[in-house]
Amino acid sequence: MADIDNKDQAEMDPADMEDVEDVEEEETGEDENSKARQLTVQMMQNPQILAALQERLDGLNGSPSGYMESLPKVVKRRVNALKNLQVKCAHIEAKFYEEVHELERKYAALYQPLFDKRSEIVTAAYEPTDEECEWKTDEEEELTVSKQDEMKEKAKLEEEKKDEEKENPKGIPEFWLTVFKNVDLLSDMLQEHDEPVLKHLQDIKVKFSDPGQPMSFTLEFLFEPNEFFTNTVLSKTYKMRSEPDESDPFSFDGPEIMSCAGCTIDWTKGKNVTLKTIKKKQKHKGRGTVRTVTKTVPNDSFFNFFSPPEVPENGELDEDSEAILAADFEIGHFIRERIVPRAVLYFTGEAIEDDDDDYDEEGEEADDEEGEEEADEENDPDYDPKV
Repeated sequence: MADIDNKDQAEMDPADMEDVEDVEEEETGEDENSKARQLTVQMMQNPQILAALQERLDGLNGSPSGYMESLPKVVKRRVNALKNLQVKCAHIEAKFYEEVHELERKYAALYQPLFDKRSEIVTAAYEPTDEECEWKTDEEEELTVSKQDEMKEKAKLEEEKKDEEKENPKGIPEFWLTVFKNVDLLSDMLQEHDEPVLKHLQDIKVKFSDPGQPMSFTLEFLFEPNEFFTNTVLSKTYKMRSEPDESDPFSFDGPEIMSCAGCTIDWTKGKNVTLKTIKKKQKHKGRGTVRTVTKTVPNDSFFNFFSPPEVPENGELDEDSEAILAADFEIGHFIRERIVPRAVLYFTGEAIEDDDDDYDEEGEEADDEEGEEEADEENDPDYDPKV
């Protein structure tokens, strides 16, 4: 094959050889770009590299630029005055967020009766009236009144037929499990063995710290009696801070979660999904006999959410614990800000579609920009596609 290839190349026109070389150079460039992209992705997925980059960036933060060093002393003096004003702004901003927290507490009390009624409907403690169940879809709004009546009658007959075929379910079965499975951030935590447990989840509540107490919020997961554990409520408390750090006041960007504490789950014997039993064979070095050893080891589970790493008093954590806590804080904040207030929209998928639409719009804008660039190139009289 090598001889044939050499012969083909010898018979090719020199101009054709130039074309081949150009193509090979382009393909090599594309390969290099592809490899570079793959290497970048791998680097960004490596927590050690990310930590090193972050440490480097942190080291650069606050370091004086060459421009600042070149300023006259009298100007530097005035810049220092501006920095002192900025620190005062940060303290005012901290007060602003404290008042926002008070407003959140106030309005949480107004939302709660609605959330309680939602829970009653989900758990079949309350059956909504026909008026409460009325909901016009976009399609229904466009139909005439007579057509709507006809479709409602048809739908009613179909529902009655379905009710005859199967037992009428109570409430909204697996409401919260469906919400969790519909949200990527939460579904990534779910394991198959978690699902039978989460079918018993009846409600999630957010409770804020009392007035005058340090800023915090607690997530309460309410369960019906079940075979897995005896707890009726599993809780997770997040402690926050809303004040500038004296050693680095310019880093203040609103309240931040400082630590969190879970709860003890009273598992029924043999039902703990956060543990698994494995069997290992061990061979005796001297006698050569083999024995089977049974060990209990940690198991991946959503319910590990209630056992976060403890933050030591000095605040220093290893990289793995820092990564776990960072993800934990993001999840806790998302449940509080998005899931609890808009649970029904995550159940139906409408909230997820809204999020997807936001990304699609960004993608379309990017595509439009690329299209404009291509059009500009084609309209350019000096544009040469071979270059």
